[in-house]
Amino acid sequence: MPNYHFFAVCPRTLEPILAKELQSLGAQNIKINAGGVLFEGALETSMRACLESRYASRILMRIATRQYYDSNDIYDMAHVLPWERFFDPNMKIRVDVTAHRSPLESLDFTTLRIKDGICDRFREVCGERPSIEKMFPDVRIHAFITERHCTFYFNLSGEPLFKRGWRIEKGEAPLKENLAAGLLALSEWSAEKPLQDPFCGSGTIAIEAAQIACHIAPGLNRSFAFEKLNMFDLELWEELKEDARAAVNLSANVKIAASDISSIVVEKAQSNAERAGLGPLLRDGRLTFTRCDAREVTPQAENGMIVTNPPYGEQSTPKSASVASMMKNVADNLKRQFSGWTAWMLTSDRKLPQQMRLSESRKIVIFNGPLECRLFKFEMVSGSFRRKNKKEEQQI
Repeated sequence: MPNYHFFAVCPRTLEPILAKELQSLGAQNIKINAGGVLFEGALETSMRACLESRYASRILMRIATRQYYDSNDIYDMAHVLPWERFFDPNMKIRVDVTAHRSPLESLDFTTLRIKDGICDRFREVCGERPSIEKMFPDVRIHAFITERHCTFYFNLSGEPLFKRGWRIEKGEAPLKENLAAGLLALSEWSAEKPLQDPFCGSGTIAIEAAQIACHIAPGLNRSFAFEKLNMFDLELWEELKEDARAAVNLSANVKIAASDISSIVVEKAQSNAERAGLGPLLRDGRLTFTRCDAREVTPQAENGMIVTNPPYGEQSTPKSASVASMMKNVADNLKRQFSGWTAWMLTSDRKLPQQMRLSESRKIVIFNGPLECRLFKFEMVSGSFRRKNKKEEQQI
């Protein structure tokens, strides 16, 4: 069985976690790069990655790579490849180009040259050509151009892998699902630990946690672009999905409580959880979504873990105090109510510990899209770990 070359894209900082996950799925010759992981494997490995990866944003399969000197060389590269082996001419295609230190003057023109090369090849070999479709293509082709090399990839995922198929209802500034899964991995949460999210929004962290506990494959309820490519065995694909369905355990012993100040947002989160296949957990209380101000939330167990993405910006809601003032009150409540718990908070505001008057025991730099954030860890001990202000320090 031949090995193919793949690149799994992921949020920055999650590369080592993704590499470990890919190894568990059968990937070989794994190499961590900034923003993703290179790996080799059979086509089955890439199908498993699309179906089961919680941390990848997309899976790309390398088609060809070669040196170039100008856009004519890139046209020739596209023209000579046997695209007709990979997909039929009645398919709709999209071509995306990214470059790093490329001397080419126009990426738009280069994109057109690649499209021309593909379409001219089909016309010459098949007598007809694929059409171009930007919004809903059947086949997505990526070209990555460096200073002297051009590489073509198939995007096997199609829509990004963080689109699990269950999120229709969105809150304000929703967290991407694979980043939420990454936060849970970085916090080392496991299903035996009670989990709370007092800023749940559309429920992403809680739903990801519940799906992890129930062994629900993240790609089980969606389709993928590789299903339109000729070299993939769709009978094997059906077997992989059947195996994933058989692995689901909706009887998992887990306790997850999520809350938000907005009743409308809470209803959206509940609807998302139902679509994510978590109805049984909602009905027996293992997974709950309730309306509650984060400044008044209470623990569901003697100890456990908080993983949350609090609001950052000037205002949380029009009627609330500033975020800084609110987070101070949240911290007071956590110290009072959650002694013995561990809290992990993702924020782009580096002053969050100062605002909360808490000392973080750990911080991890992580990127939420282009936004550089910090994942702060706080050990909640009543009345301690409090940041002293300058006046207090002088008195000491």
